[in-house]
Amino acid sequence: MGVSEKPGLLDNRLWAGKAFDGAWSTALSTARDVAEPATGQLFSRVGIASAADMQAAVGRAQQAQAAWAALGPRERAAVFHRAASIFEQHFDELALAIARETGGIVPKGQHEVREAVTLCHLAAALPMQAQGQVLPSTPGRLSIARRVPHGVVGVISPFNFPLILGLRSVAPALALGNAVVLKPDTRTPVSGGFIMARVFEEAGLPKGLLQVLPGDAEAGEALVVDERVPMIAFTGSPVVGRRIGALAGQHLKKVSLELGGANNLIILEDADPDAAASAAAFGAWFHQGQICMAANRILVHESIADAILQRLVGKATHLPVGDGASGQVAMGPMIDAKQLQRFDKVIQDSVAQGAKLEAGGSYDGLCYKPTVLSGVKPGIRSFDEEPFGPVANLVTFRTDDEAVQLANTSQGGLAAAVISPSVGRAMAIGQRLRAGMVHINDQTVNDECTNPFGGPGVGGNGGSVGGPADIDEYTQWQWITVKDAPPAFPF
Repeated sequence: MGVSEKPGLLDNRLWAGKAFDGAWSTALSTARDVAEPATGQLFSRVGIASAADMQAAVGRAQQAQAAWAALGPRERAAVFHRAASIFEQHFDELALAIARETGGIVPKGQHEVREAVTLCHLAAALPMQAQGQVLPSTPGRLSIARRVPHGVVGVISPFNFPLILGLRSVAPALALGNAVVLKPDTRTPVSGGFIMARVFEEAGLPKGLLQVLPGDAEAGEALVVDERVPMIAFTGSPVVGRRIGALAGQHLKKVSLELGGANNLIILEDADPDAAASAAAFGAWFHQGQICMAANRILVHESIADAILQRLVGKATHLPVGDGASGQVAMGPMIDAKQLQRFDKVIQDSVAQGAKLEAGGSYDGLCYKPTVLSGVKPGIRSFDEEPFGPVANLVTFRTDDEAVQLANTSQGGLAAAVISPSVGRAMAIGQRLRAGMVHINDQTVNDECTNPFGGPGVGGNGGSVGGPADIDEYTQWQWITVKDAPPAFPF
């Protein structure tokens, strides 16, 4: 399971105190150390952008964009095929770096790099697709609706799956003729930013088109309000998403928000307990539950609840937690102390409100043990909020209608799942759930890059990214008409 480190692409000296603007020559206002969550050791030292730094980056991106949009589609596509190849060539090095910086296990880092390869190939296909339609019109006039790039797209990416969740916006936005200014989370600036910068630098992306600047809220707000950036793509918490949505609305920008919410895994009474408990454990605990699709609520029919509880407690007791990059554990640390303390408070409050702690509920350093709560119901914090940590919240129900009612007791969510050998019944339940993605006989953490990804309510702003949604997201319509000669007008 372990991966040997083979340096070659990543070099901390390149970005120490600097932004990426196609090269590594732009110094940022301040610098900050980034530590590995598992060990506390220095992972990298990076520059931190100010509002002025961000504004300068937007200007550089704007200057580079027009020539890129005018480039032939095959030339643009070739950059992404080369990028995919570079990800493959440096697979082990990048997977290990992601595991170390994010606190994930090595297979999680490998997954991010594999998906990056796929995202680049999908992006390469976008310039080669039809870019518009010929519309019906009056005789003698050619009427065309075509898709054109926005110009500069701002991307703000999170810490949990930083490579995938940044690249899924960066790659299609670039491929469709935009320039991109990327602000990765300051806790994962290499995985969420500088890996992409190095890959596209090596792939021959023209200078200036991709700007990468880690930064705090000041830099993010400067990007969101800059009038030269007509679109913002954000992945992160509902609290920050609401702020970005409000600012973007004031400045009449298009905004793509992928947030979070409640994700429900429903286990019917005819489900196999072993298979269902395995799905629930993975959905709740993978990458320490720090996933926007994590199975926040595990709704179990009361007749099978004890069997599921017993199996989950057994798994929680035996799963090893520690340094994910070691290749010896199933779960790594939380991203930082702030995130751990917030999650621990959710657990403590939930127990005080009536939930029963069946396993876990404690931590060593940043490593939080996989946790199981039973007796969870509406009004308990771990039911009402997205915990964003390694907890399996068991909620019991008696009827299908009650399961649907409990699942839909939320402000929305990204994913849901139903487990039962009665596929028709499970699908009927799934179709009633308020979620953007529904999986039958699976858990909630699923994405294939070719699918639209999003959800209602606090899951986002009603839109989707990925697959067939990308052309709609990262371009806009322009109507063009052509006549052989100007007609005569009555004025």
